[in-house]
Order: sequence, then structure tokens, then C-alpha cells
Amino acid sequence: MNGSSLWIVFVPPILGGIIGYFTNDIAIKMLFRPYRARYLLGRRIPFTPGLIPSNQERLATKIADTIMRSLLTPEELQKLARRLLQTERMQSAIDWLLRLALDQVKSETQEKTAQILGNILQDTVGQSLPRLLKVWSRQEDFLEAQLNQIFDQVLLDFRLNDEQAAQVSEWVFQGILPPDRIRQLIVDFLTDYNVQVIDETLRAKTSGTYWVVANLFGVRNALTRLRGFCLDEPAQSNARIAELMAALGIKVRLQTWLKKFSLQELPVSTVRQLRRTLRQTVRDYLRTQGSSLLQGMSSSVNWNKLATQLLNRLQNSPAVTSSLGLVSSELALILERYLERDLENIVAKTIPILDIDQVIIDRVNATSPKDLELAIQGIVRNELQAIVNLGGILGFVIGSFQAVFLVLQQ
Repeated sequence: MNGSSLWIVFVPPILGGIIGYFTNDIAIKMLFRPYRARYLLGRRIPFTPGLIPSNQERLATKIADTIMRSLLTPEELQKLARRLLQTERMQSAIDWLLRLALDQVKSETQEKTAQILGNILQDTVGQSLPRLLKVWSRQEDFLEAQLNQIFDQVLLDFRLNDEQAAQVSEWVFQGILPPDRIRQLIVDFLTDYNVQVIDETLRAKTSGTYWVVANLFGVRNALTRLRGFCLDEPAQSNARIAELMAALGIKVRLQTWLKKFSLQELPVSTVRQLRRTLRQTVRDYLRTQGSSLLQGMSSSVNWNKLATQLLNRLQNSPAVTSSLGLVSSELALILERYLERDLENIVAKTIPILDIDQVIIDRVNATSPKDLELAIQGIVRNELQAIVNLGGILGFVIGSFQAVFLVLQQ
């Protein structure tokens, strides 16, 4: 075999392999490059920019349509939502949110939180509750069970101890019935008409020794002189009344009676009437004065300080911390029941709101051709290199067939 035969045998396969390899490599690079259009003498050079950059918007639309039709269908989104919204995951998320809220309360925003809570409490007690109280107090059974329970369990069995009885008796003698007031009551009672009635009654309805005293001596003169003494000598009258009360031991007697007194000693009908009267009195008071009472109390309370104290108690309360798990579990179960019923409708309403296809289109369009090339090559680099290698192999095979054909022709 001479030199020309060797040239015919080896050159076509080598050239075919080189041409096939670099042709595929150039074709693949032309999918992405050049990234921008090239111009020569004011006219755009064909195949610039590359195939993908020149059709990036249409490619983005196709990708979005393919994903929404084949991958992110409503059924697949429902399955995805069910996996994401499992009870355990929802419970963990709710528990995390509750603990985050509790930590937020403990953070530096506590003063603002306390102010908001204070405003809510002030509005509730000062505005909302009085209006509700007016409506509730018109109901016949308003606080009936509660007041009956207080009356039966507290007031009915209540007895004064020694100290309380002494204080009440002292209050009666010092505040209600001091000697001067008793003197004034005697003066007001012993009018001329009352003295005449007492004298005539004793004369007519007494017998024996009392009749003799009443008719021979009479009580008119004694009562008249008593009234005159009280009017003319108030200081001495008060002293004599105080001495008489001390000698009779009225304060001690009253104290002893108060210690023994209980509502249970009253007749049943009287007790029932007292209970009805108590309930009606409380209702009437709340209906007429309850709103003013609550509004006055609301204006006198430092709500910000109270809210701060409540928040501090909330922060350090073990009951709150221990109940977070139970609350999150219950809320997760409620959400699960709700999602089982309305998940399909929720997903159907969520898809247009999320506008996933437009997000995909905007994301693809926002990606530069270079980044898009790097992303695609990062996914199918081996496959693209295999295409280039396959081009070289096919070129080599075709060149081999051509070399065989030329040899046979000779």
C-alpha cells in the first residue's frame, strides 16, 4: 500500500470524526450563544442571539404550562397540602407560634403590649360591659342562681364572732343611737297628743295597783316633765341616758344577741322573702347604678399597670406554659377537620391567588442567558457531552465508510 492509499484510508475517518465532534459542539453552544444579537452593517446576523435567549419568553411560557398541566395539578397540590398539613406538623407549627408569641410578650415590646392590653381592658370595663349590664339586668333570671348561692351558702350561715359583734354594737351606740339621738327621739315621741293617749290608755286598761297609780298619780305629768327636762337640759339628759344605758348593760346585751343571731333563726317564709329582696335589690342597683359604678371604677384604675402585672403573671405562669401543647393539639384537630371538608375549595381558590405559572414565567425571564446556560448544563452536562462525542463517533464511522468506498473504487 503506497502513500496515496494510506491518505485515502486514514484521512476521511479522522476528518469525519473532527467535523462531527465540533459540529455538534458548535450546535449545542448555539443553543445559548451568543447571549445578545450581533449586527453587521446595521443588520442582525442570523442565529444571534442563540436559540434559547431569542425564545426565552416563549420557553418560559412553555415551562410554566408544562409544570401546571403535568406537575402542579390541583390534585397534586391537594396531595402536597395534605402532606404539609398533617396533624403533627400543624400542631408543631401552632405550638411554635404560641411560644413565639409568648416570647414576644417577654421581649422588649412588653410595654407596647401592656399599653394595648390596658386599652382593651379599659374599653371593655368602661364601655362595653356597662352596656351589656343594662341589657342583662332587664332579664328576670339575671344573677339569680349566683345570688341564691351566695345567700344560701354565705349569708344564711353567717354569724358574727366576738370582735365583730363588739364592733357592730359599738357602731350602733356611737353612730346610730348615741345619747343625744336617743334624747331627740324621746322629745319627738313625747308630743302632747302621744302623752295624752298614753295617759288615757293606762287609766282605762290597767287594773289593780297599776290602776291606782294611773288614776291617782297619772303618767301625764311624769312624761311632760321628762320631755321638758330633755329640752331644757340636753347635756344632763345625755349624761343620764348614757349612765342608764351603761347601768342596764345594753351594749353587752346587744353584743351577746348579735353573736347568737343567724338568719336560720328566722321563719322560712321570712328567709325566702329576704332572698328575693336581696336579688331584686341587686338587680335594681345594677340596672340604675351599675353603669356609673363600672365607668367610675374604670376611670380610677391604672389599666397599664394592671396589664403589666397580668403580662408578668402570664410570663411566669406554669399553667400557661403547660397548656400550650394542649391548645396547639386542639387547634390542629380543628384545622384538620376543616381541611378535610374544604381543602379542595381552598386549593382551588389558592392557585389563582398564588399565580404560580406567572411566577415561573417571571423567574425564567429574569434569569440571564448565561445563568440559564449554566443551570441547564449543570443538569445535563454529561448528556450534552455525550451528544458531542456521539457526533465525533458518527463522523468517524461515516469517514470510514467513505474510505472503504474510495479504496474499492481504486
